[in-house]
Amino acid sequence: MPASQAVLPTKERILGAAEELFARHGFEGASLRQLTAAAGVNLAAVNYHFGSKDRLIEEVFRRRLDQLNGRRMAALQEVSGQPDTTIEGVLAAFIVPALELSHDGSGSLFMRVLARAFAEHDDTLRRFLSENYGHVMRQFTAEFARLLPHLSKEELYWRVDLVTGALTHAMSGFGMIQRKSDVPEQQHREQTAQHLIRFAAAGLKSP
Repeated sequence: MPASQAVLPTKERILGAAEELFARHGFEGASLRQLTAAAGVNLAAVNYHFGSKDRLIEEVFRRRLDQLNGRRMAALQEVSGQPDTTIEGVLAAFIVPALELSHDGSGSLFMRVLARAFAEHDDTLRRFLSENYGHVMRQFTAEFARLLPHLSKEELYWRVDLVTGALTHAMSGFGMIQRKSDVPEQQHREQTAQHLIRFAAAGLKSP
């Protein structure tokens, strides 16, 4: 167990170790034995705090997504429903908080976990994400629908889904464009946001 983890509460150590293992090995590939070794705890501690592996997975997501979506909703509230609201402004409310999290230390690990959630087609996990965070996507989609009345509901859902996929790809760090050594982290994040917002806005506005 890393020395930096030793001072953390047991529950936080378990969540941090789980996040790293899920990012590396996936949800099925990461075993509880690996988890207890990485966190420096026994199985009883995992069961005490989480009860099951499925519950642990949910808490890994809840720890990050509660904060992320709180910031998204606050940003959306500031820009939505106004006569001068723009597609770009709504996209920024959706994209910028996510990119900030993905470049915030261990937040980048979580983005790889999030990418795995989409890639591994875990129905239980998808249901959990939909039930707990689906309302966020619905509110953003409603604002896009207000600004893009020419799009059918089905077409809008397709486009929003593709925007979400592009954002997930950018957040996970799997893309071809990596930060150059002479470019500060914040500058790279801002450039990523600018490019992604322009790209997504063009796709959403397309006839």
